Amino acid sequence: MFSFFKKKKIIAHIKLNGVIGNAGKFKQGIDFAGQEEIIEKAFSLKKAKAVAITINSPGGSPVQSHLIYKFIRAQAKKNKIKVIVFAEDVAASGGYLIACAGDEIYANSSSIIGSIGVIYSSFGFTELIKKIGVERRVHTAGKNKSSLDPFQEEKSEDIERLKNIQLDLHKDFIKVVEESRGSKLKKDGIELFSGEFWAGSKSKELGLIDGLGNANEILKEKFGEDVVIKKFEKSKGWLSKKLSSSSNQMDQIANILEERSIWQRYGF
Repeated sequence: MFSFFKKKKIIAHIKLNGVIGNAGKFKQGIDFAGQEEIIEKAFSLKKAKAVAITINSPGGSPVQSHLIYKFIRAQAKKNKIKVIVFAEDVAASGGYLIACAGDEIYANSSSIIGSIGVIYSSFGFTELIKKIGVERRVHTAGKNKSSLDPFQEEKSEDIERLKNIQLDLHKDFIKVVEESRGSKLKKDGIELFSGEFWAGSKSKELGLIDGLGNANEILKEKFGEDVVIKKFEKSKGWLSKKLSSSSNQMDQIANILEERSIWQRYGF
């Protein structure tokens, strides 16, 4: 008889979609500066029972991933509120690092999860410039300033230096995952931190996620059918749209190819 007076439960919902970091000249992917205000507003929602974060990202900048992860955890601690993360198509590499900000992580059975590693990719053009008769001239102050120049032969000391940096970044990534997932991780016979990735169902077995399901069904299951989901999204300003539409066509093509190459690592 008193159900009419029962207050509905409110959940704040943020959606993070795209490559992490800069994704083009005028188009930005997920970055801390672009998401800080939205995240803060979501955590400031009065009487919210939890903050839900849906993420769909193949990764990108390790720095931006860490900044967003740490800010979410700081807001959760400050406001004493639970964070529930939902992976869509992909939560891999930096996308999974951000997902680790959740007290609980859910995914679809077909989602791609993991890729806990660090990658650097480039091209070598030394043979090409020889064929077309181009002479490469480089002048530096600092002997290592031209490290990994794609128009020069690779040097073993440059590769070793890069690998050492990658190992440091990898250690930071592993630390985040282990602190977040703790005893939930199942390491028996499988190297979780090799950069490999898995489907959602296998990820659940490995302890990388807590369960299978989408945001609507899980939130209703946890908070009731009448739960109110308040969405917090960043609107794209008029100037940003104008600049994006008028940018150089070649720049746009290069940006699209760069972004697509990151998604295609995971079959998308």
